Amino acid sequence: QVQLVESGGGLVQAGGSLRLSCAASGRTFSTYIMGWFRQAPGKEREIVGRIVWSTGVTYYGDSVKGRFTISRDDANNRMYLQMSSLKPEDTAIYYCAADTFRSGTYEYWGQGTQVTVSS
Repeated sequence: QVQLVESGGGLVQAGGSLRLSCAASGRTFSTYIMGWFRQAPGKEREIVGRIVWSTGVTYYGDSVKGRFTISRDDANNRMYLQMSSLKPEDTAIYYCAADTFRSGTYEYWGQGTQVTVSS
């Protein structure tokens, strides 16, 4: 069983920065792919980015490329999402998730943390 808990959300002005954290527990994550997703009201969930835990290789969605950075703290089983140059359209609930079989299906999800960007 994997437990994921996000934190760090809040209200920030456009152009500002925020760092989200995802605390993971329950297993070793060396073989996982971990992802950040977001869902805005009335919109479908979209992937923000993902990281291959063992190598640190990252992928980002087009809407956040160049502004967001995913990193991990292997010793403490934490993943981070550093968000910069935030825009009102980044407002959403942000979720972290784990793809434990590298299948493209994320079996475990956190409860989400709200990010609101004011204009």
